[in-house]
Amino acid sequence: MSISSLLLTLTPIAVIIWMLVVWKKPADISGIVGWIAISVIAFFFFQTSLEVIFRSTIAGWVKSFTVSLVVATSLLQMAYMEKTGALKRIIILIKTIASDNKAVQIMLVNIGFGTLMVSVGATPVSLLPPIMLALGYSTYVSIALPCIGYDALCTYALLGAPIVVFVDVANSFLGKGHEISLSQAGGVFFMFLPVISTLIGFCMLWIVGRWQGIKDGWLPCIITGGVITLVSYFTNQVDRLVVLTGIMCGAAVIVAMVVYLKATGNKVIDKSRLTAEELEYEKKFSLWKALTPWGILIVVIIALNLPTDMFNFLYRKVTLPITGLSADGKPIMTRALWNAYTWIFVSTFLSMAFIKPTSSQLKETFRVWAKRAPRPVFAVAIFFSIGEIMNMSGYDMVANKYAVASMVQVLANFSSQIFSNAYGSVVAFIGLLGGFITGSEASTIAMFATYTMKTANILEMGVTGMLIITAGLAFGGGLASVISPAKLQNAAAAIDKLGEETKVIRIAFVFALLLTVVTAVLVVVFLKMYV
Repeated sequence: MSISSLLLTLTPIAVIIWMLVVWKKPADISGIVGWIAISVIAFFFFQTSLEVIFRSTIAGWVKSFTVSLVVATSLLQMAYMEKTGALKRIIILIKTIASDNKAVQIMLVNIGFGTLMVSVGATPVSLLPPIMLALGYSTYVSIALPCIGYDALCTYALLGAPIVVFVDVANSFLGKGHEISLSQAGGVFFMFLPVISTLIGFCMLWIVGRWQGIKDGWLPCIITGGVITLVSYFTNQVDRLVVLTGIMCGAAVIVAMVVYLKATGNKVIDKSRLTAEELEYEKKFSLWKALTPWGILIVVIIALNLPTDMFNFLYRKVTLPITGLSADGKPIMTRALWNAYTWIFVSTFLSMAFIKPTSSQLKETFRVWAKRAPRPVFAVAIFFSIGEIMNMSGYDMVANKYAVASMVQVLANFSSQIFSNAYGSVVAFIGLLGGFITGSEASTIAMFATYTMKTANILEMGVTGMLIITAGLAFGGGLASVISPAKLQNAAAAIDKLGEETKVIRIAFVFALLLTVVTAVLVVVFLKMYV
């Protein structure tokens, strides 16, 4: 296999990085250029027909629904909550929490509430910075903490969308009769959480108060890491609970921090920070009403996943596959009645019975949604398409086999030759790069998981080794949230401080690298233990 094949394979990735870093173009524009580059190279140099490229592009879009439609529906829900005033009421509550203990406040708001929000489809990087600023934190801290707080549990964001994407990609690679379950994947991903989640807590304490911050907050940080470990161990034992990991971990951290405040004699709620206008709004708009969109969603998701028969019916039987679309003829399982996007929309609609929005509020909701949603939804979808083209490049539909090695196979072959048994030590950094390029862990999995599994297969690591390797990739992709230009810009824009994110990215880059190094070490350790 020639060096030219490797260079051609890496060219679209280099183009996307150049667009993001040098020309500072947004993810959707960079994705379009990357898609054009990869399509041209696949056509001219990997003997890929236009039909395969077209089918792979559309198949990638459909496979992205697990994430892209969740992004679309969650942005609709957030716009609805914003325009009806529900979000304002929730923000008022958060501003009153744990004002006497900064360490607890950081864990509770950024890890607890941040994880809970991102698990049900909300966006911490847009919602939390104004709250952090109102709580008295600096601009720098208000941008940095919401971007890093939920990173350890990115795998369980959007009601488990990244891990569902991973299981689908893995099962497509392994083939019928060798499929893995959600709990098998979750059991491997869980192994990284005790160390990574605790270290993220310490990183946040250092950002706020350097070594003094760590000295003052080490106990709440250890408790937070322990709670995440305990809850995620339990949820990842059972298929139907895996997608609830983020919700349950976030809620458990909130409860644990409230108990800690009570045990140490600190106030849980302090309304002294609220303005007269906020106090009046608090009386006018009840909290339970404001929480109904998320409350209904959580209740519905639990009802669809906890009963074994219901989970098996929706996840395993009613898969609602789309056939005849993929170049290789494999059906794409949509699971539209199980996936989160359906129920985010349903919960938003049902909450109208309680919130009673006016026609003008609904009009404003859809206006704001139409403005915010298309570009991030498209950005997610285009990177899934790029990953699908990489995987299907070189495929001959007539012969029903690869005419030449695909781009993914080229990367896997060279990686196995160059890194050999040291591949485990670099895979997390590949994930970090993927997360930086795509802006999300799920898109990182879509682009690079097949390549990672092929490399593990060449190195004869077995299914367990493949899962550990790919979990390392995914965690690297999740850790990239803190250095993602799009996320940092969103956080800065939320407090009208665009440009300040450049100051944050310097220290964020250091923490991302350190945490990725730790992830790489864990991959190596787990491979020695289990393979």
